[in-house]
Amino acid sequence: MSAADSGYTATDIITYIGIPLAVLGVLPILYNTAATLTSLSKIKRMLRHSRLTALTRSDVVNRVIEVELPRYAVRPWDRFDDRTEYWGLSRHPSSIPGGSWTTFNWRSQTIGLKTQRVEYADQLRQPQVDVALDELVCYLLDLGAVPDPHGWRLLRSTGLWTPVGCALMMSPDGREKALTIAPLDDSDGHLSLAVNWSPHWTTRDSYHLPPYWVRLPPPPGQLVESVEASSSVKGTDDDVSPVGGESSSIRKESLDSAQLEAESNAQKDITCQISVDGIVTALTQEDRLQSNLKLDSLYIEHIRIRPSKSAGVWFASAATAYGTTSQTILWNYKIPDHVLSFARKETVPCGVLELLDVVNDGDTPEWATRHDADHAISLDIHVQRHNEQRAAMAAEARMPPAQREAATRERMMKENDQRMRDMRDRTRRDVQRKDTRLIEAFQSPRWDTKRVAEYCLGWLKSRGHVPADVPGIKDVVGTLLHRMVLDGQFSATLCGMLDLWKAWADNGGMRKSDFDAIREDLVTFAQATLLIAVIKDTSTALDGTFALDLQECMNMWRQVRLG
Repeated sequence: MSAADSGYTATDIITYIGIPLAVLGVLPILYNTAATLTSLSKIKRMLRHSRLTALTRSDVVNRVIEVELPRYAVRPWDRFDDRTEYWGLSRHPSSIPGGSWTTFNWRSQTIGLKTQRVEYADQLRQPQVDVALDELVCYLLDLGAVPDPHGWRLLRSTGLWTPVGCALMMSPDGREKALTIAPLDDSDGHLSLAVNWSPHWTTRDSYHLPPYWVRLPPPPGQLVESVEASSSVKGTDDDVSPVGGESSSIRKESLDSAQLEAESNAQKDITCQISVDGIVTALTQEDRLQSNLKLDSLYIEHIRIRPSKSAGVWFASAATAYGTTSQTILWNYKIPDHVLSFARKETVPCGVLELLDVVNDGDTPEWATRHDADHAISLDIHVQRHNEQRAAMAAEARMPPAQREAATRERMMKENDQRMRDMRDRTRRDVQRKDTRLIEAFQSPRWDTKRVAEYCLGWLKSRGHVPADVPGIKDVVGTLLHRMVLDGQFSATLCGMLDLWKAWADNGGMRKSDFDAIREDLVTFAQATLLIAVIKDTSTALDGTFALDLQECMNMWRQVRLG
């Protein structure tokens, strides 16, 4: 049947069939447009609520929305100069996934842009930020967070395979997770973390000593020694050429001022910041941290870690050991393995300490050859010579006067020669025995560092170098480190003695030149034993604890993604 026979024309067919089909074909486009605009509106609203600046583009046909967000590198604000930002939380934290870092205020720097192609608003992710792991953990510790030993041990052993949600830091009460492992979606191979914090969790403030910092007490008043002005300022007399009376007066006032400042610093506490690279800064402060902080930076170039010098390593190792307690663990700096190994060795022969009068004969085991028969032998020789003299004098008495006088002169000459030979023999014997005794002292049983340090502390007290009422080794070490900061010459001398000690420990034992160097400066050696004893105690205390896990993780993950 034709269209004419049915009463429908071609126009009617197009009108009743074609138009509805065309409308049905346009509906998906209309739906995509509406859905895309709705999602775009939600995304913009989320961005505005989170105070984020972003570029958005939409493809209504393909139902795709492009969002271009900046990527940042962040670090905490200064805890003293920017207290409001440092100790307070952000007023407008982001609710977008990946933006947990916006809980805090940060110093940020744009390092790039990240473009996302999403279809729905809930697919939007805020780019994670780059942050140094040690700075992040230090910040959380400063606020009051507590490390989770299990989490750090798991991170150390499994790395990127650590389960998502594993806690590394907990709230001060230990009930809530403050720092956790996050998904690797936006990490680009970096360790991915997420942070959570509540205002009432902040239990510390700027009056507390920051993490990675250690407070060094000054020596007792009677032992405070003047520190040269050159240890606090870089100029000396040779740096200024007197042109006239005025220049000379200015120079003298400058030196007097530097001397007064040095003497003042010697009587104040010093706080040192210890980073993964050793000492960062040293500050003098009043008796306690006040609201109006008066912190003066000290000259520390002589104790910085440098490739060609060991002073920085010795200072950082001893300061880390000194600052390690049951409440505070300066795990940020890892004491080198060769220093820990040296501290654990038994390197000092007890016989050497006896020769140096540091220990008494009764305190050491039998180590030297005894010569108990010397007195009997000397007595026999004396009796023999006396009998020979009496016999000769009796023979001389029976001689004529002229012959007796000649015999007497000859006998006296022989006796004088014999006394000279006996004296030379005794001297030669004493020298040989002294050398033998020194060799036997080198071969005597070696004591561990802690035992040596205890005797050296007693020796220092007996000589007045340390007050008699000082309770223990660690108390003296704090004052030694304090002096190392202020006195470059003392630091160099002490570290030189440590280098000498470590050299003979690594090379098989002490030699005569080492013994002579110690005997010439026994005070410095005794002080060096105290530093090594503290390092040994700390290395023993940290074995098997989470401090080693923390240190390894710091070295493994220097830069992380936080979001």
